[in-house]
Amino acid sequence: MLLLAVPALAGALAPLLAAYPLRIFDLVLIYAILGMGLNIVIGYAGLLDLGFVAFYAIGAYTYALLASGQFGIHLPFLAVLPIGGALAGFAGVLLGIPVLRLRGDYLAMVTLGFGEIVRILLNNLDILTNGPQGVTRIDPPVLFGFALTSPLHFVYLLLAMATLVFAAAWRLETSALGLAWAAVREDQDAARGCGIDATRAKLFAFGTSATIGGLAGVVFAAMQLFVSPESFTFWESLVVVLVIVVGGLGNLFGVILGATLMMVVPELLRAYEDYRLLLYGLALVIVILLRPEGLLPRRYGPGWLFARLPTRLGAR
Repeated sequence: MLLLAVPALAGALAPLLAAYPLRIFDLVLIYAILGMGLNIVIGYAGLLDLGFVAFYAIGAYTYALLASGQFGIHLPFLAVLPIGGALAGFAGVLLGIPVLRLRGDYLAMVTLGFGEIVRILLNNLDILTNGPQGVTRIDPPVLFGFALTSPLHFVYLLLAMATLVFAAAWRLETSALGLAWAAVREDQDAARGCGIDATRAKLFAFGTSATIGGLAGVVFAAMQLFVSPESFTFWESLVVVLVIVVGGLGNLFGVILGATLMMVVPELLRAYEDYRLLLYGLALVIVILLRPEGLLPRRYGPGWLFARLPTRLGAR
């Protein structure tokens, strides 16, 4: 019930906000979804992925090409959503296969290269992606006969999506697969010695994470009605990494907090345009130095909260 109460409260308060704060709210939710997806690879499995934006781009371009005038294909939003997620998940597995033996910095460099390869392909495949000009004339999404045309509409869609991703990620964390990820994160050699198939666990991590990134990309393209390679640079991958590092690695609550801070703080600093990036970077450095485990460490995740709620309620 608590898992549904917070999104329901946010949805009830959303109509009170103006258009600009609603757009920020949309971005917070999108980056929260991206953060929960990347958290599976980095936070749960301990695999540093710096090319996560590639899966985000695959999902976005899937919707842009299958629901626009680019090729005259106009598939409905609900049909493209699973296609975008599946294509991104397939790309995640393909990436996972050649990097299974890599660890640490080597893994980070390969995933970074993968993200740049995807961006360069999108920028140069003019015949398919329209190159740096991007894809325009994207169809507005329609859900059950209702067109999503305002930031408020996407708040409701993204709240529902974020709730489902949160529940799925938490369920995975507490499952046998989640325990395998934790073992791989702590010591891959010891995990193999205990009979854990580390190869399969890492492939599942890459595939699941990429699928979530692809789903977020589909919604992003549907919301923007325009996509271009400039939206999927390395900076976007870095922002998603910072979301989970600042919020708290392996903590879903921390991911949501990190997404909120990473989207809201830059907007609050717009009044100090000349010093905005300096203040922003300084704040990040201070947080990482003072809270190396993030603002909400792993131990204070959903399991910690839900384990204490019955006791507190019973005491009253």
